[in-house]
Amino acid sequence: MHDTTIALTRVLRTPLLAPPAPTPSVTPAHWRQGLPSLRGSRLTLRELRLEDGTALLPLITAPEVTRFMSPPPQASDWFATFISATTRERQAGRYAGFAIVPHGETEPVGLVQIRQLEPGFSTAEWGIALGSAWWGKGLFEDTGRLILGFAFETLGVHRLEARVAAQNARGNAAVGKLGAVAEGLLRRALRTSDGATHDQVLWAWLNDEWRRDEAKRLAEELVWVH
Repeated sequence: MHDTTIALTRVLRTPLLAPPAPTPSVTPAHWRQGLPSLRGSRLTLRELRLEDGTALLPLITAPEVTRFMSPPPQASDWFATFISATTRERQAGRYAGFAIVPHGETEPVGLVQIRQLEPGFSTAEWGIALGSAWWGKGLFEDTGRLILGFAFETLGVHRLEARVAAQNARGNAAVGKLGAVAEGLLRRALRTSDGATHDQVLWAWLNDEWRRDEAKRLAEELVWVH
């Protein structure tokens, strides 16, 4: 699985009745009423829906996908509970979860989530789960660029983190390609559904560095076009 570790069960463990965390004035709050659709070159990210469970559950519970993931919901009713929880967490301003829908497709082939680690999304973490049939098709990079833009421009995130199993060479290379900096090794930080524990590489992006690198990337693309 060439992506960041995703922890779907964390949302279910969050105290849903807690009051919304304070949001910095620089952060637009309209996303709390409903997530925007984010369109990339290969796919669209849209808010998760209850009916997405039918398509997503078999994809994200496949052994090759869960190899480097914390255990996802294993049954349709638990997955429905998860999606309902994502809506409440979004309304509280603590979480955003998107379905990954490739252009030309009607059903999602994966999901990506971003959750706050500090009140007001000053520091956040993101993760992605993608059906194995869609690996190697550019969807990870496209999703990553959309989520980075959403995190830094809409949520006002200062620092965005991702964790990738140290054994997952392809995943670490993909995150590095998006401009993240590897900051350290988290020993035995991930427990997978088979009971095994894995070291994780901690990656991070900073708002000002991302803006600098993104401006440079877009300028280079413009030169290429002309």
